[in-house]
Amino acid sequence: MTEPPDPGQQMEPEPTSKGDGLELARDIAGAYRTSAPKQHRRAGKKPDPSRGVKRASKDDPEPLAGLLGKLIADQGWESDLSAQRVFTDWADIVGEEVAHHCAVVGYEDGQVEVEASSTAWATQLRLLAPRIVAKLNQELGQGSVVRLSIHGPTGPTWVKGKRTIRNARGPRDTYG
Repeated sequence: MTEPPDPGQQMEPEPTSKGDGLELARDIAGAYRTSAPKQHRRAGKKPDPSRGVKRASKDDPEPLAGLLGKLIADQGWESDLSAQRVFTDWADIVGEEVAHHCAVVGYEDGQVEVEASSTAWATQLRLLAPRIVAKLNQELGQGSVVRLSIHGPTGPTWVKGKRTIRNARGPRDTYG
């Protein structure tokens, strides 16, 4: 019977009769398995998870995402940031076709202001408003959106320029 080699001593594999590379690798792995020091555990005791784990120093680098997450949680900005997703995730929430014809222009106190590209789209959005509010609350958190305020395109104003008349009704006689 042979003794297991010292861990500090250089190990030489025993020559195999076949000269097969796979057999040689198995012999080397087996020699390492038998020569590795065994760690004994007491029966019924779990290993201490803090042992062997290097404690991070305050000077060690941390991922930026983790630091930003801690800052947001410490300042209490989670609800504000989740509500601002109305602007960034609008196309995903309402769909590409609807988002192509309308845009979010404001958000304050649970009210989302939406500008539609035409009066027809504004009417359609007013009819879909309860469904859109429900979907926004599902995506952003319950109670984050209370109401949609939908506006169509605005007409031209005639209150510009140097020669305007106060309380006038505009150039009605020029289009005729």
